[in-house]
Amino acid sequence: MSIYELTIKSVDRKNISMSEYKGKVLLIVNTATGCGFTPQYEGLETLYKKYKNFGFEILDFPSNQFKQAQGSDEELSNFCKLNYRTTFTTFARIDVNGKNESSLFAFLKKNNPKSGLFKSILGDPIKWNFTKFLVDQNGSVIKRYEPNIHPRDIEQDIKLLLNK
Repeated sequence: MSIYELTIKSVDRKNISMSEYKGKVLLIVNTATGCGFTPQYEGLETLYKKYKNFGFEILDFPSNQFKQAQGSDEELSNFCKLNYRTTFTTFARIDVNGKNESSLFAFLKKNNPKSGLFKSILGDPIKWNFTKFLVDQNGSVIKRYEPNIHPRDIEQDIKLLLNK
């Protein structure tokens, strides 16, 4: 199965095919608005503004599995736009682990990186908000970053992929 065969939900609950992101470098993040890592939205937005015109997208998936993303999908999206001036897309809230786990996050966790340039800890459950996955232009999961890794520390890996 390819990441491009998956479907995700927009904030207004419409189906979106991941194939819309084919050919782009993706940073896919599970987020929360009431988390100690929430200020990472600033760093994510900085990366997005810097690289969006070069084929880079950030896909933001709020998750309340750690009880830190309260409110409706629309409220969560608006919080990010108002408080962190985000311009990348926030999607509908999802589960990142367990029986109701999003098919996207199941895919991300189960697929091993195809490149020897990066190390990964794929396969492990999501431990907390702001776990990030870097996906290349072909839909391959390249690297997983745990929540304590700040977006600025991912920039070099993004640049490597965009310069392929």
